Amino acid sequence: MEQTVEQCLDRVERVRQEIGKVLVGQKDVIEQMLWAVFAGGHALLEGVPGLGKTLLVKTMAQAFELSFSRIQFTPDLMPADITGTNILRVDETGKQYFSFQPGPVFAQVVLADEINRATPKTQSAMLEAMQERTVSAGGVTRELPQPFFVLATQNPLEQEGTYPLPEAQMDRFLLKIEVPFPSEEELREIVLRTTMAPNAPVEKVASGAEIIEIQKNARDILIADPVLRYAVRLLVATHPGDTAIGPVKQYVRAGAGPRGVQALVSLAKVRAFLAGRYNVAYEDIDAVALPALRHRIFLNFEGEAGGVRPDRIIRDILDALGKERS
Repeated sequence: MEQTVEQCLDRVERVRQEIGKVLVGQKDVIEQMLWAVFAGGHALLEGVPGLGKTLLVKTMAQAFELSFSRIQFTPDLMPADITGTNILRVDETGKQYFSFQPGPVFAQVVLADEINRATPKTQSAMLEAMQERTVSAGGVTRELPQPFFVLATQNPLEQEGTYPLPEAQMDRFLLKIEVPFPSEEELREIVLRTTMAPNAPVEKVASGAEIIEIQKNARDILIADPVLRYAVRLLVATHPGDTAIGPVKQYVRAGAGPRGVQALVSLAKVRAFLAGRYNVAYEDIDAVALPALRHRIFLNFEGEAGGVRPDRIIRDILDALGKERS
C-alpha cells in the first residue's frame, strides 16, 4: 500500500525521535544519515572514538526494522569473512555436499567498523556489494537483501597500521559525514544517560518496504534546469583545469567525478522532500555539497602540507558561485 507524502514525513519524524532516545545531539549527523538512507546510498562516518558512530548505526537499524550486522575490520580479516564461503556438509545418508554459508554482508544495514584497518584485498570484497548489491562466491552471484546500506566508520587520528581507502571505493560512498565532538552540555547529558537507568527501548517505526517507498517519492522530486546546471557548475569547479577559483587551482590535484553530481542531486532531492517541498532549491544543493563532495576532492602536495581541508575548498567554490548567481 502506497504512503502519502504526509505519512512518509511522519514516519521520518518518528525515526528521528527514536534515535533521539539513545543518541545525544549530533542532529546534523543524524539528518545526513537519513539523506543517505532515503537516497539509497552508502555513508562513511569519520570521527574520533567514543562519539556514538556505532551506536547511531545500530539504533537507526532498529528504528527502521532492518536486519543489522557489524563487521570489525582488522588487518587479518579475509574477504571470505565478509562475503561468506562454501562449507562441506554431510546429509543424513552420509553424502557430502557443499553449502554456502552467507557472511555478515548479507544484511540490510552493514556496519563496516574502522574500515580503513583492513587490507586493500579485503576492502575490495565490499566493492561489489556496495556497487552491484550482489556477492559472487563459488561461481554463483547472489542478491543482497533490499534495501541495502553500508555504513562505514574510520578514525581520522590513528593512521599507523591503516590502509587508506582507494579513490574508487571512496567514490562509492554517497556521502562522507564528519562526526563532531559534543559540546559541554551534550557531554553532561551523555554522562547522565550512560551512568543511570538504561534508555527506553527503540521502537520499530518503519519497515524496509516503507523506506523503499520514501526513496521512490524522493526520486520524484523535480529539479529545474537552472538548479541542475548550478549543481553541474559546482562539480566542474572542483577541477583545477576547469575553473578560475584560486584555491582550487592552487591546492587541488583532482576534482570530483560524475558520481559527485549524481550525489548532489539525489541528496538535494531527499532534503527537499524531507522539508515538505516538491522541487529542489539552490539552497538544497549548497546544504548537501560538503558531505557529497569532501571525499571526492584530492589535494596536491601543497594542499596536504598546508593542512588545507576539502571543506574549505568547497566553501570557496560555493561563495564564488553564489556571487555569480546573485
